[in-house]
Amino acid sequence: MNMHRRAVITAFGALGSAMLIGCTDGKKKPALSAQDYPLFGKVEQFDPALAEIIDVDTQLSKLADGFWWSEGPVWDRKRSRLYFSDVPQNTVYSWDEKNGLETWLKPSGLPDGADPAPFDSAGINGMWIMADGSLLAASHGKRAVTRIDIDSKAETIISDSYNGKKFNSPNDLIEASDGSIFFTDPPYGLKGQDSSPDKVQSQNGVYRLGKDGKITLVDASLTRPNGVALSPDQKTLYVAQSDPEKQILKSYSLGTDGSIADNGLFFDAQPLAGKEAPGLPDGMCVAKSGHIFATGPGGVLILSAKGKLLGRINPGKACANCCFGDDGQMLYLTASDMLARIPLKINAWG
Repeated sequence: MNMHRRAVITAFGALGSAMLIGCTDGKKKPALSAQDYPLFGKVEQFDPALAEIIDVDTQLSKLADGFWWSEGPVWDRKRSRLYFSDVPQNTVYSWDEKNGLETWLKPSGLPDGADPAPFDSAGINGMWIMADGSLLAASHGKRAVTRIDIDSKAETIISDSYNGKKFNSPNDLIEASDGSIFFTDPPYGLKGQDSSPDKVQSQNGVYRLGKDGKITLVDASLTRPNGVALSPDQKTLYVAQSDPEKQILKSYSLGTDGSIADNGLFFDAQPLAGKEAPGLPDGMCVAKSGHIFATGPGGVLILSAKGKLLGRINPGKACANCCFGDDGQMLYLTASDMLARIPLKINAWG
């Protein structure tokens, strides 16, 4: 979640959920056939190596739109289904080829009857399918990392505080192969953000939650830590910072003994920023090949494993997050008010 979703809310104003494709009362919109998905956007090539990753002449397919700020896409391989959130609308949706768009969980973050006053947006943000098949969620409204059983939708809070103080608003997360969880905790969910009286963590932190329940503060220096991802060998953690004045991706070396070393700057997205390139570094995903698909100025940046910019998927609007889906050769994007996808030439899952 970042500043760009406010522009989306302003644009939709009081129309709100009435404009959604799919209804918040649990009804669904039938799926369109693939040939009916409108095409838009473009792929921009900055390096010849991009042609091995994606067809530079292909376009995005719009699957659904009308959201306030779409976020957190994650693919459920068991059910061949995508989950994604509309954070300010406190809703998680599902989408698949057969059923189209459906309301999957509402309320998602802030429970019915709870006080909405402290929150600028209270829904679930980032999500991840855990090794045990449950849904890991970063909940603004609960100010916690939670686990959701996909079949029953029963939710359990895994962690909601550090050093006895509530988190700000957990934003994005990922489970490592050893069962530990890395997550970010910027203040985006709170009204006033850093100036909110409800913000009790002095830092906007990057954290590691071990299988033993111990929480380690990985980095307290980032002003707006956001998306997180792991390298295929699990030896490197990537973290995006969505500060308009310092748009970067950082990396951290992860030791087998649980040690974490700050590697510093991995990629500087600031030179790409401008009015013609809406968006900030936000969510990301990493292919088995090591290629990083990171949202940033102008859409989804495609980086080599060494941080070289190869190209950009440009939807023409701010893009919050992305994930791989289908057979591993499809990239799904949540871009401002819409859900979209684009085919890849590589199998991201190996």
